[in-house]
Amino acid sequence: MSTATGTATENTAVIAKVGTPAPDFNMASTKNIETLGENVRLSDYKGKWLIMLFYPLDFTGVCSTDLTHFSARFDEFSSLNTEVLGVSTDSAHSHRAWLRMPKELNGIGEIKFPIASDAGGKLSRQYNILIEEPNISLRGLFIIDPEGVLQHASVNTPAIGRSVDETLRILQALQSGGFCAADWKPGDKNL
Repeated sequence: MSTATGTATENTAVIAKVGTPAPDFNMASTKNIETLGENVRLSDYKGKWLIMLFYPLDFTGVCSTDLTHFSARFDEFSSLNTEVLGVSTDSAHSHRAWLRMPKELNGIGEIKFPIASDAGGKLSRQYNILIEEPNISLRGLFIIDPEGVLQHASVNTPAIGRSVDETLRILQALQSGGFCAADWKPGDKNL
């Protein structure tokens, strides 16, 4: 059970399913970008909501927009007791290089949340989003509640980015504690 390679710590047979405890993980990350010596674990987020953004590859266009757009709105997530975690099958070293590369050279610069390495694809497999060959993840977005229960899952083809506005709407609907009708918006009454 290696943590330096960015592998999940639980049995691969644990498959993520909305309404059940999220699979545990312990992955190398950019949490300490200088040393890459600080892993991220599901338990780090206990008591907070967590949005996990799985994406296919570092140094690619749609992935760059996903992470930079979520970072630009990070304070809105933070005000909702929510953390964000980027995840791909690239190494933590690749993540660091991407973060340090200038935007004009296809880098993303500094972002306000860590990126984790699922290098072996174990966590991506548990969330049923791993493309085995060439070992990349689909564009998955998962929302985990403060008790560690998976509350929302959406998966896009690698060609389609996510909507920060829709993610915030879904998060606030989940936090409202009630039934939310179609097109529910923050401030609307629950059913």
